[in-house]
Amino acid sequence: MSNRRGLLIILSSPSGAGKSTLSKRLLAWDHDIRFSVSATTRAPRPGEEHGREYYFHSRAEFDDLVARQQMLEHATVFGNSYGSPRGPVETAIDQGVDLLFDIDWQGGQQIKNSALGKHVLSIFILPPSMQELERRLVTRDQDSAEVIATRMAKSLDEISHWPEYDYVLVNDDLDATEEKLRTIICAERLRLTQQPGVMDVVRTLNTEYGDRA
Repeated sequence: MSNRRGLLIILSSPSGAGKSTLSKRLLAWDHDIRFSVSATTRAPRPGEEHGREYYFHSRAEFDDLVARQQMLEHATVFGNSYGSPRGPVETAIDQGVDLLFDIDWQGGQQIKNSALGKHVLSIFILPPSMQELERRLVTRDQDSAEVIATRMAKSLDEISHWPEYDYVLVNDDLDATEEKLRTIICAERLRLTQQPGVMDVVRTLNTEYGDRA
């Protein structure tokens, strides 16, 4: 077991607020942070490998994992199920690896309410304004006007869940927001739940004091 336990980092935001860019920066900053690999019932696409892009399962296998409470969270999207398998997450926690989850607020709540919820660090990224959010969606030139309108409408529902997170950051400056994320993660790694060796240190201190008596 590592000298610290890994964090389950749930980073959420409406589309265009900067979550993807910030996630990439965190992964480049510290190699002890990795993306959590989800499980799915959809078929692998060309070039995808089991355990790398996804854990690919049949419907029966996936449903069995859910029934045995081996999925920390799961949802069905367009006929295919997706979820976060418990086994690999527990292994990461024991190895001191922080996992970054690409899930929505509903999935985040499922993980926070799971048996591993004490290891969760949830952070919501807000845009500085709706005008700026729309500008970012337009300037990245990836979506049609109709898709952008849909994303903007959905963003209001996503933003409404900000009180459910441990931290909320306004991304008005990308570098400053990244620095705040680093600070939060470094501090949360020192949380008592993440330090399995503290009890041994306390026992040693008590023993040393007893030997002096």
